[in-house]
Amino acid sequence: MDLQPSEPHVADRIIGQEGNNTSTFAAPASNGISADEIALYDRQIRLWGMKAQEKIRSANVLIITMKALANEIAKNLVLAGIGSLTVVDHEIVTEADLGAQFFLSTEDNPIGTNRAAASAAAIQRLNPRVSIRIDTMDIRFKPPSFFEAFDIIIATDLDSTTLNIVNTATRLYNRAFYAAGSHGMYGFLFADLIEHDFVIERAKSNMTTCLGPETKTRSVVAVSPKQGDKDKEQVTKRELYSTWLLASGASKLPVEILRSARRKKVVTPILSCLRALWEFEAAYGVLPDARNHAQLAQFTVICGEQHKNLGLPADTLKSEVLRSFLQNVGTEVSPVAAVLGGQLAQDVINVLGQTQQPIQNFVVFDGGKMEAVVYSLHPEGELGRALLPISQGAGIGVGAGAGHAAMGGQEGGQQQQQEQQQQQQAVDIAG
Repeated sequence: MDLQPSEPHVADRIIGQEGNNTSTFAAPASNGISADEIALYDRQIRLWGMKAQEKIRSANVLIITMKALANEIAKNLVLAGIGSLTVVDHEIVTEADLGAQFFLSTEDNPIGTNRAAASAAAIQRLNPRVSIRIDTMDIRFKPPSFFEAFDIIIATDLDSTTLNIVNTATRLYNRAFYAAGSHGMYGFLFADLIEHDFVIERAKSNMTTCLGPETKTRSVVAVSPKQGDKDKEQVTKRELYSTWLLASGASKLPVEILRSARRKKVVTPILSCLRALWEFEAAYGVLPDARNHAQLAQFTVICGEQHKNLGLPADTLKSEVLRSFLQNVGTEVSPVAAVLGGQLAQDVINVLGQTQQPIQNFVVFDGGKMEAVVYSLHPEGELGRALLPISQGAGIGVGAGAGHAAMGGQEGGQQQQQEQQQQQQAVDIAG
């Protein structure tokens, strides 16, 4: 999206204070889309219509953590003309941040300053019409009511426990939630829109469009003829979602994949690696270090169990995959952030406009293969608002190997043998 604001920069300074941790960059107020805005957003208005642009223009979006991935998301959403963007980040800028985050400039000497505040002026310059608000408080200390003010909440590069806390709060107030993260050449996107309706327009067929379920998550809830065009119809569909806690750790792959040996073999092992990463971090409070043999061995055990729990064949989780993944953990690669950030921002636009099918519900990105695959990961039973908003427990759980030493009998022996094999695999990775 190559939109360029038609007005001079109107907010390169902080003009208001809302408590000790927040600041606001002003944007011109208006009750309707002006002629200047129509000219500015002409291409996207023609693409998704005036009504969708009005919804985008009034949207209040929250982004948590301002790193490379969030830079890309913020850029695309601000250029698209959302109403306001709030950035929450309590961390300070380090030298490592300067490598992949284009909102930071060495000329401003940002090292040691708050990361969100250091990015604010550059974000505002993209589009002076958008209100930019900065909050430097740790998101974990925010009350659930904080999230009520936003239409969409996007949490990036957070640990699984914090993602669960934020997602629980967004469900309490029926707010759309996205999680995203990148680790070098790998990354993921996740959506919990709870229950989301969207309208597609299509040519009428000879068969009547029936109301009711199409898949486990999607159903047709309304059909109506398009006004002024008897050959077309408007079909309202509803997608149901599950929570981060359930989708990221407890859910199986779709039945249509598990029933097919061929399809199971092509499921990316990066999904197992990501699940193992979230479990490891939840259990030990740190990211695994490939140079630490104990951490490497434990991560390998957890990853093998996650792969098995997903119902995937063991031979698709190779030592070289684990080695590559661990070498990328905790790093930022600008092109990967651009791909993931662009895809997430586009999905946010689709959700606001309600004219396109949104992500359902996990995207796993493998930069080595230049492949982004969508997996629908849900628990058994009801979805959407029927799920309890409060998730039991924090994070994914304890390390996968815990308690195995106490197991007896043949099953315990098999578990021990499996762990020994995985320990040897860890040595091969480090090798």
